[in-house]
Amino acid sequence: MSDPTLVSLIHLGCARNLIDSELILGRMAEAGLTITADAAAAGTVVINTCSFIGPAQAESEAAIEAELARKRAGDLRLVVVAGCLVQRYRKKLREQFPTVDLFAEISDYRSLALSIRDLADGKRVPGYLEGPAQREASREGARLLATPSSYAFLRISHGCDHKCSFCTIPSIRGLHRSKPIDVILAEAEELVAAGARELVLVAEDSTFWGRDLGLRLPDLIEQLAEVPGLLWVRLMYAYPGDFPWELTPLLREHPRVATYLDMPIQHASASVLRAMRRGGGGAQMRRMFDRLFLEVPDLSLRTTLLVGFPGETEEDLQELLQLLQDYSLSRVGVFVYSPEPGTESFDLDQRVPEELALERRGRVLEVRDAQLRAEQEALVGQRIEVLIDEPAGPDGTCVGHTIRDAPESDLVAFVRDGEADHCSATPGSLLHAVVEGTDDDHNLLASMEQAETRS
Repeated sequence: MSDPTLVSLIHLGCARNLIDSELILGRMAEAGLTITADAAAAGTVVINTCSFIGPAQAESEAAIEAELARKRAGDLRLVVVAGCLVQRYRKKLREQFPTVDLFAEISDYRSLALSIRDLADGKRVPGYLEGPAQREASREGARLLATPSSYAFLRISHGCDHKCSFCTIPSIRGLHRSKPIDVILAEAEELVAAGARELVLVAEDSTFWGRDLGLRLPDLIEQLAEVPGLLWVRLMYAYPGDFPWELTPLLREHPRVATYLDMPIQHASASVLRAMRRGGGGAQMRRMFDRLFLEVPDLSLRTTLLVGFPGETEEDLQELLQLLQDYSLSRVGVFVYSPEPGTESFDLDQRVPEELALERRGRVLEVRDAQLRAEQEALVGQRIEVLIDEPAGPDGTCVGHTIRDAPESDLVAFVRDGEADHCSATPGSLLHAVVEGTDDDHNLLASMEQAETRS
């Protein structure tokens, strides 16, 4: 049986949860545990769970079951479960998975790491670690980054004050708390010093940052963009309500602020949005998009949609499809509504049958893919900049992303050397390349012209 001080982590969920996974890894390293990426070789496995929607919860539960099966077979000593699923269901999980060695709610994870160290050394510890009611919006500790050296995620706040009727996040992550600007800047400088060329800003609601501090998001973005050594700052999870319009000049003009915005709108129908407790509607969304594209003509706009919400009609779906077509939205994530216990929408009538909801999702994806294909093919023959994320593999091709694509969310660019068989660019390099085509998934295929280093 493997050494229990040899620990592997299984990460599930979003980029915000990935930061928690990196914090867990950092705390475990500080506790003297040895980290391995090979779960099969580890004596201890930590599962950082997700519980946002039903499928994510099912994935987390399946991962727990799989590792417990390995423990029963004698291939594993310790199984530890942490994160959102634990926070949501708290001590009820102990009844569902009684052979898990340790559960941990969301925290700074120092107690988790020390408890794992004690378990690995054969000591007895409490089987359940509670977290604070609301995690303090303070400086994150040291992280073992799980991302390529080209980029890193930077959390600017915790929690959310919105009361969307379908969402479990406020009950898991608490109410909104902005990190102080000096704390964020210090973290940004550390990440850039560690090699990150791009910082991807994440939060439950990034556009709400600073309002509890007497500040606004553009105040932060402007200062972050001046961190020495940084290439791009990218904004994710921008809630559409009360958008800080002082941000658009930075998106349009600042060379280190990516002309990119991730704004999850969820739907375009006023009736569906009211039922979601998000407000607004198609007309309001159109006014916002008109202004965004007027003020930032080169904007790459990403959004997330939720279809099959209770009461959604064919007319509602048509309104959504028309919005996507009118604004040629191509970077779009689409989820099917999942009824979550404890949310307001769980008890709503007029449930959309799952088969119909899946069919509607497919229709949205057809529209998205057609627009994505046309947009990517229009780039053939054009010169682009690519930030390299992965060095060349056996085929000699490097993998990176453009300023129009968020890492881990959007598309990638495969770059070959125009003169050699092997792309020698390293992660963090910025390449000038010419688009030669696209693959079946609409990713770009490009040929490198030259490499450029920016500061």
